[in-house]
Amino acid sequence: MADGEPSQSGRKRQVKTGVGTVTVNSKQAKKLGLKKGTQISPVISKCCWVLSANESYQQAEKDLELLTGIKVGHSSIHRLVQRSEFPEAQSSHPVTALSVSGGKVRLRTEGKGSCEWRDYKAVSLHGEVCGAYFQDNAALVEWVKQQPLTAIITCLGDGHDGIWNIIAQLRPENGRREVLDWYDLVENIYKIGDYKKRLRQVKSSLWHGFIDEALELLASCHGQKVQNFRAYLTKHCHRIVNYDLYQFLGIPIGSGEVESVVKRIGSRLKLSGAQWLPTSVNQMLRLRCAYLNGNLFLSTIT
Repeated sequence: MADGEPSQSGRKRQVKTGVGTVTVNSKQAKKLGLKKGTQISPVISKCCWVLSANESYQQAEKDLELLTGIKVGHSSIHRLVQRSEFPEAQSSHPVTALSVSGGKVRLRTEGKGSCEWRDYKAVSLHGEVCGAYFQDNAALVEWVKQQPLTAIITCLGDGHDGIWNIIAQLRPENGRREVLDWYDLVENIYKIGDYKKRLRQVKSSLWHGFIDEALELLASCHGQKVQNFRAYLTKHCHRIVNYDLYQFLGIPIGSGEVESVVKRIGSRLKLSGAQWLPTSVNQMLRLRCAYLNGNLFLSTIT
C-alpha cells in the first residue's frame, strides 16, 4: 500500500455523515473518533441533539433529512439521545445570585390514555447557566455547590415551601440572603380582590419592606383571602426586604431568570401530546439545559 493511501483493512461499516453515507473500516473509524458500533458521524449526532432539544423526535427526523439530506429514524435519534452524555454546565464567573422554581412534566402511566403531571426543579445562576432535575433535589444541590459561589448568595424564590427547602441546603444561613420574589408578592396582594385603595397602600408599604405597616393596613379587612395573605406575610416576613433599596443597589428582587428557564424547558417537555417515561425525563432535561447553556457540542456518545 502506497504512503497516503487509505487503509482497506479491518471490519467495514456504513456511517451517516454530512456528505452522505460512507463506508469506513475499523482503522478509519478510529481516526475519525467513531466509537464501536456507532453508525452516525459526530456532526450528524450533534444535528440530532440540537433538533431533539427543540422539537419531537419525529419532527427531528423530518427536519434532519430536509436540512442535510440524511435520513435517521426517530427511534434511532431517541436512542442516540438516551446514550449520550450531556455535561452539566460550569459558571465561568463568580455567582452572586440564583433563583429556584419548579416546572411540570406529563408522565405516561399504565392506564390507557391516562397520564399524570409531576414536578421537576430548575435553578438559574443569574447571568450564567441553568440546570434542571426531576425527582433528584440532591443532584441539584450538589451541582450548585460545585459552582464558584461568592461568600453571600442572594437566593430568590416564590412562596412554595419546596423551593425554600432546597435553597436552605445550598448554603449555610450566614452565607445566603433570602428574598421573596417581588412579583409573586404582588400577585398574592391582588388575589384579595377587594379593598383596591387599601391594597395599593399595602403594596407601597411592602415595596419598602414595612411588613408591620402592611399588616396594620389589613387589620380592618375581613375574609378568608385576607387571612391567607396575612399568613403568607407572616410566614415569609424574613424574606420580605426593602425592595426599593435592593433595586437601587442592583440586588435582584425577582426570580424572572429561572421562570424564563422553566418556560423554555416547558416549550420542549410540553409539546402537544407529549408524555414521558419517568426514566427519560432527566436525560431530556440535561439535553435541553445543555442547549440553553450553549455547551451542547461538548457532549459525547457513550
